[in-house]
Amino acid sequence: MKDFAGRIAVITGGGTGMGRELARQLAAEGCNIALCDVSGGAMAETKRLCEAAGLSQGQRITTHVADVADEPQVVRFRDQVAKDQDTDRIHLLFNNAGIGGGGSFLVNERDEWERTFNICWGGVYLCTRAFMPMLRRADAGHIVNTSSVNGFWAYIAPHIPQTAYAAAKFAVKGFTEALITDLRINAPHIKCSVVMPGHIGTSIVANSRKLQSGNQGDEITAQEIVLTRARIASMGIDESKLSDEDVRKLMVERARRFLEEAPTSAADAAKIILDGVRNEQWRILVGRDAELLDGLVRKTPEQAYETDFFERFAKEAGWAVGGPTPPR
Repeated sequence: MKDFAGRIAVITGGGTGMGRELARQLAAEGCNIALCDVSGGAMAETKRLCEAAGLSQGQRITTHVADVADEPQVVRFRDQVAKDQDTDRIHLLFNNAGIGGGGSFLVNERDEWERTFNICWGGVYLCTRAFMPMLRRADAGHIVNTSSVNGFWAYIAPHIPQTAYAAAKFAVKGFTEALITDLRINAPHIKCSVVMPGHIGTSIVANSRKLQSGNQGDEITAQEIVLTRARIASMGIDESKLSDEDVRKLMVERARRFLEEAPTSAADAAKIILDGVRNEQWRILVGRDAELLDGLVRKTPEQAYETDFFERFAKEAGWAVGGPTPPR
């Protein structure tokens, strides 16, 4: 699929970050876009940005509020796409929605762990199931599943557990690789790609905080501080020595650094992904850090979870010693 003009793309997590930039770049090429996110306000801004750049005659940008971890909402989302886009088929499905959290299987609460896993993996599964009939009706289709470098390296930094996110991203990678053969046999006009970003400048840290706590406002709540204390404790740090204000400042600074100090911007990541789709790459590494890490893990897999390995990689990739969390 070299040309996206006139095609229909479904993008989950389309309110911010890579989802927003994918929408903007696809819209600029004349593609019709169906956005999904839990934040209607964020999607409205994505739509405004797409429209401000100019749309071709008849081009549609539609927005749909849905939690991709909830199957009834995903089915309703699909039906709304068919109605609002006036179609029974789509050409591109970007399973991009994701959050962080549930780093420790032992320390973090089960609800937080499963929320992370069910969005990052369950959303990919449910959306692919729901939209497969519409992809099969198209003359050509492409499924793009966002995994992470955590999909081949279940690590983020020394003393920081990363179980829920890494488990989900491994599942996304394995599912996509298995789909290659399944689609080749049963729906050869549909391709698929697994995207594995390194540290990309997005709002995932701030967004994850809001989703895990149920707080959609900008003010940090007492519940969010409790969740953050649990995360700090999971690293083996005595969080009781920190005041609530200390924790609040750490949260704000962590989100700022992840967004502003990333080696790859969300816009650059979207371009790499779309170029990969055009070239029918089934495996799309995003960022120099992702390419570097992929090579190192393949070369010395037995050393991949040792502190020395991380320090060598972080120095060469330009990651902070504490590491970004999560690397997407």
